[in-house]
Amino acid sequence: MAYVITTGCIDVKDGACVQCCPVDCIYTGGRTLYIHPDECIDCGVCEPACPTQAIYEDRRLPAPLRPFLAINREFFGAQVSALGSPGGAADVGAVTCDHPVVAAWPAQGASGG
Repeated sequence: MAYVITTGCIDVKDGACVQCCPVDCIYTGGRTLYIHPDECIDCGVCEPACPTQAIYEDRRLPAPLRPFLAINREFFGAQVSALGSPGGAADVGAVTCDHPVVAAWPAQGASGG
């Protein structure tokens, strides 16, 4: 995994990162966005585009946010969204589920899309 979306995106989902991602690896969940770890090419374009500073390079992820490495990966697995590796978010569209940690997260901010 190269980049990770964390708490700053929950209930915000600004989408600036989605628009600038050259490989379409940022997927929309119910309350937040998720970066597909096998599709991200580590270009870093998304990080400065995020107005809530929710995106981090995995090697620079602050300790309290490290669980989001697994959260982003597990979102695509059979136990959460079952998306697997579809090869691009545009063809999938938004899904209504979230990783259980995100689903249980206290409400914050205004929901966007």
